[in-house]
Amino acid sequence: MITLTDPAAVKVRQLLDAEGAEDLALRVAVRPGGCSGFSYEMFFDGDIATDDTTAEYSDNVRVVVDPASAQLLEGATLDYKDGLDESGFAITNPNASRTCGCGQSFS
Repeated sequence: MITLTDPAAVKVRQLLDAEGAEDLALRVAVRPGGCSGFSYEMFFDGDIATDDTTAEYSDNVRVVVDPASAQLLEGATLDYKDGLDESGFAITNPNASRTCGCGQSFS
């Protein structure tokens, strides 16, 4: 299961509050595609399947991952940075043997 840092959980909570969607969870998924073979996908989802892995983090943030993606995200971390050098969400994944220059796909 992917781990959220505190800054990521805070940002997700801010986005959920802005949407007025308390019943949604952040879905993190891995899909075929991208320049390195797989790409990350994140979106708010209210449709939680029985075989999804669910975790709760600070600020009452829920994250869900489907079974196929969970295998590829085991040990990964989702962080959020808001600075001059870097801004936005970033996934650090120890399962990725190669990443592309944009940081959005891996193999």
